[in-house]
Amino acid sequence: MSDIQAMHAMAARGKFQAVWHVLVASVFILLGLAQLPPQGQAAIDTSRLRQAMQAEYGSSGLTLANQWLTLIEQLRGLDVTTQLSRVNDFFNNHVRWLEDADIWGSSDYWATPVETLGRGAGDCEDFSIAKYVTLKELGIPNERLRMIYVRARVGRSAISQAHMVLGYYETPAAEPLILDNLSRSIVRAGQRNDLDPLFSFNDSGLWAGASTQSRADPMARLSRWRSAIDRMRRQGIH
Repeated sequence: MSDIQAMHAMAARGKFQAVWHVLVASVFILLGLAQLPPQGQAAIDTSRLRQAMQAEYGSSGLTLANQWLTLIEQLRGLDVTTQLSRVNDFFNNHVRWLEDADIWGSSDYWATPVETLGRGAGDCEDFSIAKYVTLKELGIPNERLRMIYVRARVGRSAISQAHMVLGYYETPAAEPLILDNLSRSIVRAGQRNDLDPLFSFNDSGLWAGASTQSRADPMARLSRWRSAIDRMRRQGIH
């Protein structure tokens, strides 16, 4: 087991129990609830975002934010494969993995892209959220993107940990491509036999397991996601 895998395993043991409770509750909530209409694409107010970054994180945060905004402009209009690869690489290369307790003094905090880039660090949820927002800004339809909570097996061990990745779906029923902060490679979910999906969500739906049918409002059921979206709006991401 590598050092970073061991760190993830230790950090995730307590979190997995909380995630599992969320999953169990969500399965009951899903029954009988109708799918919400899809939300609009991300829209970044670059002036407001830069002001928020400068005020909170100073010049170092602003430098990385400018690199992110430059990347977005460079990728506009390019093919989806290139967009997925470059966005995955950008955050994997520029953001360090750290536990929420070390970054925020909290056991489970979902950071906005401004906060993640400002600190230059995040955990798996923060990587996934940042990639999701970036790809939406590039015009990828919301229905093709989902953040997926998984049970991840560490190496060949029996250790199972909570983890989040981003999935890209070519069609609603397609097997997703997986963007993971632990890997530069983007592969089909079926090639990641170390991952077992628990639930997935975006800003318009919540799905149990590998289901293609959304039946719940993620804003009402995932308070950390709702809180992150509220902060993003204040920071210029809509």
